[in-house]
Amino acid sequence: MTLIERAANMKYSPYRVFTAKRWAQFHDDAPLSLNEDEVRRLRSLNDPIDLDEVRRIYLSLSRLLSAHVEASQLLFRQREVFFNGRNGDSHATKTPFIIGIAGSVAVGKSTTARILKELLQRWPSSPRVSLVTTDGFLFSNEELRANNLMERKGFPESYDVGALLRFLSAIKSGEEQVKAPLYSHMTYDVLPDEHVVIDRPDILIFEGINVLQTRDLPKDGTIVPFISDFFDFSIYVDADEELVHKWYIDRFMRLRDTAFLSPESFFHRYSQLSEDSAHAIAEGLWANINLRNLRDNIMPTRPRADLILRKGADHLVEEVALRKL
Repeated sequence: MTLIERAANMKYSPYRVFTAKRWAQFHDDAPLSLNEDEVRRLRSLNDPIDLDEVRRIYLSLSRLLSAHVEASQLLFRQREVFFNGRNGDSHATKTPFIIGIAGSVAVGKSTTARILKELLQRWPSSPRVSLVTTDGFLFSNEELRANNLMERKGFPESYDVGALLRFLSAIKSGEEQVKAPLYSHMTYDVLPDEHVVIDRPDILIFEGINVLQTRDLPKDGTIVPFISDFFDFSIYVDADEELVHKWYIDRFMRLRDTAFLSPESFFHRYSQLSEDSAHAIAEGLWANINLRNLRDNIMPTRPRADLILRKGADHLVEEVALRKL
């Protein structure tokens, strides 16, 4: 069922839903600052996004985000006047505008995050834009094995939630030189003692499968922060389960013939298998880990997003749902 059909069946939908064609009309002649070579560099394996898709979907999204950032800055200035009198004599500075991007594995979150980063930092105001993924906040493989969690890697319990919250809190507090841990998809593990330093950007894009995840609330009303509490805007990249399944398998088989060939790859052993055996492994990883995580943890967070990008069979966005104000 499409987003438009789903919204039509809801008496009180919190979203306005647009076809990709209608959404494309909202870019209002915003200049396209990327070229085809740059888009090819930014897109993930098996993601067919091209310059037409950037023009069709991401220019309008960039314009929308620009409006939200400007509104946030205006509200900040108005609050300073409220707190400090008519002249607003405080020396406080606006903290980064944080955009959260969620969605299943293989759905195209990373491409969306990278494309948006490039578009946003090319606004006329030249804002400083940083991108951080939640992969670095996974517990190390050693810790996951010790706690019997390797088969649940990517599930909420496999992340160091305390470290995630400390990082986002520091960013929102305007701290300088905040460190985020790094992750290697080659070794399939956190890189010990390696970090990226985030130094008070204007905009931070925070991407990960479970960034909109909630937790059980304490009965005594104790304040329990969620990762999404630090977001100013959130995006969910969506597609039918059957499509994500196909994209995951296709990507795995492509990696088997590329990255997995490296002896340093955690998945190198799969490159030595027959095609049928490797395909069976991929199906098992999907059914036992990624599908369960999608159904139990990721998909239930979709309604919490401010904007949903709904993809079709060609991996391109067909519909956009925007939360009403």
